[in-house]
Amino acid sequence: MFEQLPTLEEIVIWGGYIGLFAIIFSETGLLVGFFLPGDSLLVTAGLFAARGQLDIRLLIPLLCIAAISGNATGYMIGLKAGHALYNRPQSRWFRRDHLIKTREFYEKYGGITIVLAQFIPFARTFAPVVAGIAEMKYRRFASFNVFGAIFWIASMTLTGYFLGRLIPGIEHHIEYVIIVVVTISVLPLIIKYLRHRMSKGKEAPAPAEARDTTPAS
Repeated sequence: MFEQLPTLEEIVIWGGYIGLFAIIFSETGLLVGFFLPGDSLLVTAGLFAARGQLDIRLLIPLLCIAAISGNATGYMIGLKAGHALYNRPQSRWFRRDHLIKTREFYEKYGGITIVLAQFIPFARTFAPVVAGIAEMKYRRFASFNVFGAIFWIASMTLTGYFLGRLIPGIEHHIEYVIIVVVTISVLPLIIKYLRHRMSKGKEAPAPAEARDTTPAS
């Protein structure tokens, strides 16, 4: 990951607003965008905005539009492609397992998945698609979409922005910031995994010696 950090900075510097817009749109709206560094890229953009290389007043609205339109595109893909996506073979550019996991998450939590998924790396790519496949009413989807996208973009970019303002020179230690952001991003998955393991442990059968061996009368 550390070897890729200069590339992350280059995306922000050389890609500028257009590059950032394209990445956020791709991650939320195109099925091949699951590998893109959404959270860390947003925080990095906020750090660069703090030192004047980007305008935070333009950055947040622009990326909100990218995320909202990307989610809407993913919804339409799911609505049009339907259940055929579940039968599509897994490849380097299409992770069927991620689609299945997101569907399970959606079935458990319902529409709020659209909001929660914005903070889960692979789920933010597939949640709108699953909502489209499930034929969620678009008006309902749009309300979750707008709130979730704005909350995600604003929280990530402002985190970087205020860290850059409050801690001079933090951009020289950006790798630590990104480690924290990535950890927070995957924390819901870790908690879910641990709860799953704990629930399986409780359901395990009692050992033989703990069973009642009293002979029948």
